[in-house]
Amino acid sequence: MPVQWTISHAERLVIAVAKEQVTTADIERYFAGITADGAMGYRKIFEITHALTALSDENLEALGQRVVLYAQHGQVGPLALVAASDESFRQARIFVAAATARRPLATFR
Repeated sequence: MPVQWTISHAERLVIAVAKEQVTTADIERYFAGITADGAMGYRKIFEITHALTALSDENLEALGQRVVLYAQHGQVGPLALVAASDESFRQARIFVAAATARRPLATFR
């Protein structure tokens, strides 16, 4: 599975790692999974450095806008994106620009 995550309800923390070829459907499964487990409002660390993405800039913008919709219907927690490669950092910035929900959001290299 290209996106794997662990939820700690005790720590109110989600740690996700994207590897291999990541598609929009993979990210949507992640969103659905953490929502179903009641963790959308938790703090999140999402590591994307080693993801080979099949996501276009438009896909990234649409996913960012989906976060805005989640925020309108409930709480979304802070997000730290870890993107060490130039390409993953570029993609993270596109997502961040579109995910304008009111919450702490930062990209780290």
